[in-house]
Amino acid sequence: MQLNFSFLIHTFWLCVKAIPVTLEITIVSLLLAVIPALLIALARIHKIKVLELICRIFVSFIRGTPIVLQILIVYSIMPSLLNSFAKGAGLQINVFEINPIVYAFVVFGINSTATLSEVFRPAISSVDRGQLEAALSIGDTHFQAFYRIVLPQALVSALPNLCSTTVILIKNTSLAFMMTVREITGVAKIEAAYGYNYVESYIDIFVIYIFVCLAVELVFRKIERRVVFAGVRRAKTN
Repeated sequence: MQLNFSFLIHTFWLCVKAIPVTLEITIVSLLLAVIPALLIALARIHKIKVLELICRIFVSFIRGTPIVLQILIVYSIMPSLLNSFAKGAGLQINVFEINPIVYAFVVFGINSTATLSEVFRPAISSVDRGQLEAALSIGDTHFQAFYRIVLPQALVSALPNLCSTTVILIKNTSLAFMMTVREITGVAKIEAAYGYNYVESYIDIFVIYIFVCLAVELVFRKIERRVVFAGVRRAKTN
């Protein structure tokens, strides 16, 4: 088998131009997931009746079903539901003209919510409860004590798992092409379809994802070092 190097190089740069779309899906999905994931983690830690059960079922369902299935459900059902709602409300909106990336945000946001809740839960639980009680004893409210004492320490503990979650999410965004989103994989598959140069396209995808994921890991490693250094520095000054 002979590789078409001109196609490989041409498609590589087209895929590189699609990296911002992949990163956009990743960042927006994580931002949408942070607060719901935190609330789910807290509901499960404090064992809030009914709510804890709902959260547990949600997390089990999302983590226990393939993301491909979640994409098919959302991308098949959501447009029809939105269209019915728009018609019922008398809104002159063509739901089927909505940018497909919106559905990608929904799918990966929901998926990231379940994953992040399981990242935050052990991280929050690892913080010594005595620190929370000490903050409450000097007049802080529960919210102030959590925001100022517990959350910063929990985020530090969660950083390695946050890195893993982000890398996995970047790789999962390759499935966004199923929703006609032109991210890295989508662009490569479209280009390959013209001349059936799938091997070259897959090589391009392989190389690009390796570099993107390595870059993300390096960023998180730098953040971890800075956080640890800042913690050591603060401990010495105290």
